[in-house]
Amino acid sequence: QVQLVESGGGLVQAGGSLRLSCVASGSRFSIDAMGWYRQAAGKQRELVATITSGGTTNYADSVKGRATISRDNAKNTVSLLMNSLKPDDTAVYYCYAIASTRATMWSWADYWGQGTQVTVSS
Repeated sequence: QVQLVESGGGLVQAGGSLRLSCVASGSRFSIDAMGWYRQAAGKQRELVATITSGGTTNYADSVKGRATISRDNAKNTVSLLMNSLKPDDTAVYYCYAIASTRATMWSWADYWGQGTQVTVSS
């Protein structure tokens, strides 16, 4: 199994910035894409940004120009820097990874973190 642990959430004023971090751990695993999703109260979970192992990034239109995703393959970490935060960015942010493990015979599967709350006050 692969465990994803997020950090960096909290309360921030509109217009401010926040950096979220996520570290993956486990026994004998390989990670392909990593990313961030978010889920606001009463809404479905939505993509924020993803990054492949090769560094190719993809952003939701709602955060383009305000968010930067990065990863450190050697440390199995992914980070999300968000600037110019808006109240609409308020949500629980989930770290996501596509990974394969020896325990699952190296088949690819989706893994999710527990989530970290981001609240943007107006």
